[in-house]
Amino acid sequence: MPEGDSVYRLAKRLREPLDGRAIVSGELRSGAAAGTRLDGWIVLAHDTHGKHLLTRFDSGFTLRTHLKMQGSWSVTSAGKRVPRAVEPEVRVRMSMDSGRTAWGVDVPVVDLLPTRDEHLAIGHLGPDPLRADWDAAEAERRLTARPDRPIAAALLDQRNVAGFGNLWANELCFLRGIDPLTPVGAVDVPALLSVGARALTVSATVANMYQTTTGSTRRGERHWVSGRAGRPCLRCGTTIRVRAETPGDPERRRTWWCPSCQPLGG
Repeated sequence: MPEGDSVYRLAKRLREPLDGRAIVSGELRSGAAAGTRLDGWIVLAHDTHGKHLLTRFDSGFTLRTHLKMQGSWSVTSAGKRVPRAVEPEVRVRMSMDSGRTAWGVDVPVVDLLPTRDEHLAIGHLGPDPLRADWDAAEAERRLTARPDRPIAAALLDQRNVAGFGNLWANELCFLRGIDPLTPVGAVDVPALLSVGARALTVSATVANMYQTTTGSTRRGERHWVSGRAGRPCLRCGTTIRVRAETPGDPERRRTWWCPSCQPLGG
């Protein structure tokens, strides 16, 4: 599933071909507003909150999309289309006055709502480290509201902090030297959030550092623990371990950790 930095980069990629442009022809093919024509609408801006992409139009509406595990966006040049085999999976199409076309492919969440009502769709989300209104104190308050919850599960809960997915939950625990099962109450939450906000920002904004937590861009060395079960820790050589699922995580995502660098209980 794309994380907050992935969606932030996606918004940046879509701004150049779409923002300020008029849609010559387009439609929504999924969601409650399926069948809505977008002809004549002007794309005003792209924004993000956590894993949610917000496309705002001059019509007073916002298109909220979420890629989940399978969705993607493509932009084709004038006269080009997505491959014929992909066309049945198109959920959003926007052909612009420049001749370029944006395609939302296999996007599972397509929600059109009045821009004034954006809060109804994303108001439950916690603070986002990539937004100008990032509020670390509020994120801390939300995270520490349930001190007995495993820290990995708390980080994955988008109601606490928006944008940290499984990769970041695992990598941040390693960077702070804590087992992912450590209760929130035993964690230095402000320090964890400080590291997390910096890391997510670098990943989202620095060209060659996308989701690179080790500082090395060599293949197999970008992450400290994520996806590295059975391989030696890049810091101490201990074999990285994996749990089948994170306790307290409704989506039951895997957890990776180094038993030596991240001892349970500190």
